[in-house]
Amino acid sequence: MSQPTLELADIFRQYGPAYRQAHSLPLHQHRLMQAIETCRTAVLGGSVEWGDHCQYTHTRYRSCRNRHCPKCQGWAREKWLEQRRAELLPVAYFHVVFTLPEPIAAIAFYNKKLVYDILFRATAETLLTVARDPKRLGVELGFFAVLHSWGQNLHFHPHLHCVVPGGGVSVDQDRWIHGRRRYRLPVKVLSRFFRRVFLQALERAYAAGQLFVQFSLNGRRNQKKQEQQTRKDEKAGSSRSRGMARAASVAEASGGVASGSAKADGTLWQPQRLSP
Repeated sequence: MSQPTLELADIFRQYGPAYRQAHSLPLHQHRLMQAIETCRTAVLGGSVEWGDHCQYTHTRYRSCRNRHCPKCQGWAREKWLEQRRAELLPVAYFHVVFTLPEPIAAIAFYNKKLVYDILFRATAETLLTVARDPKRLGVELGFFAVLHSWGQNLHFHPHLHCVVPGGGVSVDQDRWIHGRRRYRLPVKVLSRFFRRVFLQALERAYAAGQLFVQFSLNGRRNQKKQEQQTRKDEKAGSSRSRGMARAASVAEASGGVASGSAKADGTLWQPQRLSP
C-alpha cells in the first residue's frame, strides 16, 4: 500500500500552532495533537539499524502509541477488522445506528464513561428485546457495536454503529431463523424502546449522584436580563412579547435509530455489503 502524500501529522504541524492560539482546547486535545505531530520523528528518539555486509543504515523512530493516531492504530484496526470478518455468518447483514440528541450529548461530554456505558446497555437491551418479540422476528439476536464519539463535522456526537445479522437462533436454541428480506424491526418501535430504557438509566444515575452537570453562568445572566426586560415590557403595556428564558433543563431525549433505508410501510433496512 502506497504512503499518502499528505498525512494528518503534516496538517497539524503546519496549522496546529495557529489553531491552538485561536481556540481554547482542553489539555487532552493539546496532548493528542502533540503526540500525532511528533509520532515517528526524532523528537521521540529511535533506534539505528545497521547492516554488517552492505553497510546500510536505517533509522527507525519511536511511535507515540496514542489510540487516536492513524499511524499507530493502522495495524490494530486491520487486525480487529480481520477478527470481525472471521465471525461473519453467510447471511445478509444490516447497519443500525443508535444516536443521542444534543441535550443528552452535552451531558455525555462531561460523563463519558457513565453515559457510554448506558448507551451500550440500552442499545443491547433494545435490539435483543425487540428481536425476541414473536410479533417481530422471535429470535435470539447476535450483533456487535462500535462507538463513534464525533460526527462528520467533527462535533461531539456520540452514537453506536451496530452490525446486525438478518436472522437469529430460535428462542429454544434449536434452529436458525432467517429474517424477512426487509428485516421488519420498525424504527419507531426501536426508537421508543431505546428512548425509554436510556432515560430510565440516566434518571437512576442522576438520582444516585453519579452525574456531573455543567451549568452555564452566562446563560443564567442572560436569563435574568431577559426576565427583567420582560417585566419592563409588561409594565409599559408593550404588545411585543419577549419570551422568558427558563432555567436550564434537560429536554426529553429524542434518541433516534437510523438505518440503511426506511419505507413508509415500516419495512426497513436494505442489507449492506457486509456479508462474507
